[in-house]
Amino acid sequence: MSAPTTRPTPHSRNGYRAFRSIPTRWADNDMYGHVNNVVYYSWFDTAVNALLIERGALDIHHGQTIGFVVETQCNYFAPIAFPQTVEAGVRVAQAGRSSVRYEIALFAEGCDTAAAQGHFVHVYVDRATQRPVPLPEALQQVVDSLKSRDP
Repeated sequence: MSAPTTRPTPHSRNGYRAFRSIPTRWADNDMYGHVNNVVYYSWFDTAVNALLIERGALDIHHGQTIGFVVETQCNYFAPIAFPQTVEAGVRVAQAGRSSVRYEIALFAEGCDTAAAQGHFVHVYVDRATQRPVPLPEALQQVVDSLKSRDP
């Protein structure tokens, strides 16, 4: 017999270090009238990478270091649908020599409780060799600024 599982509870905004607004699109909705689950992972990716680009820690076109997603997960608590705006909260839960675990919570605009939350892990690699490399200084600074705080 397997042990009972505990369902995660939705996080509140105050545990996240940075936010990004993301508009939903009509095409994001599925036949059930809410945003399809696959779109949430795209929002995770958009929230983190846009933050890194805006803060000068990632150059997706010419940078020597790029991030590969090696793990991802999401829990869903409430539906989101077009035309709502999503506010993605981002924080760093853990950082290693060449990897970072980002945690993202998605809030319907104006809501304090997450509609969904999850994480993904980036391993940073050399663009040419695709082998892991230490986090560059600019990235390390942004990662440090996003480290989670107690809600």
